[in-house]
Amino acid sequence: MPGIFEPLPGGGAAVALDDVEISIIRSLAVQLLELIGPGPAEDAPDDPLAELFNEGPSEAPADPVLRRLFPDAYCDPERVPDSPDEAAEQQAHSAEFRRYTENDLRAGKRESALAVIRSLDALAPVEESGAVLELAPGESRQWLGALNDLRLAIGSRLDITDEDDTDLLYRLPDEDPRKPMVMAYLWLGGLQETLVATLMP
Repeated sequence: MPGIFEPLPGGGAAVALDDVEISIIRSLAVQLLELIGPGPAEDAPDDPLAELFNEGPSEAPADPVLRRLFPDAYCDPERVPDSPDEAAEQQAHSAEFRRYTENDLRAGKRESALAVIRSLDALAPVEESGAVLELAPGESRQWLGALNDLRLAIGSRLDITDEDDTDLLYRLPDEDPRKPMVMAYLWLGGLQETLVATLMP
């Protein structure tokens, strides 16, 4: 079980984590929360209709990590529009889509990151050097979403755009300042892959 998720009888997943791994995942999840930003104010009226019609931003975030987490829905970065009119139309559609979906997307990502932090904080050590994390099926899906978001964030900072970039990471020299971030990116990828396997029928 060390370092990989394994399925639990009846659903869910478990992984053994040492104290350093727990600290790394928790720290990254906290940083992700800070990047995504706070949710609605706690003293805001609890009005479902108001929430339904609450509009979000219409422009893409300035931060490249947030742009990766909340991409434009109608603009394909690999395709140049045929005309200025087509580009303007794509921007308009993307702005409209963002206005009505980004708040919910942010809330979902925030909740997944919080679920990671809460489950790590609730761990009871079984040995001096770590603990076994057990997740119910719903928690497993939240963890999967958070691991994906963390990898997207780190990948954006490392300028990873495709699988070829990942291959280059394995050959980075140890003295490269990006090496710790690369190691975290690859390790989270392994966790994500084994967690996906536990959720497959």
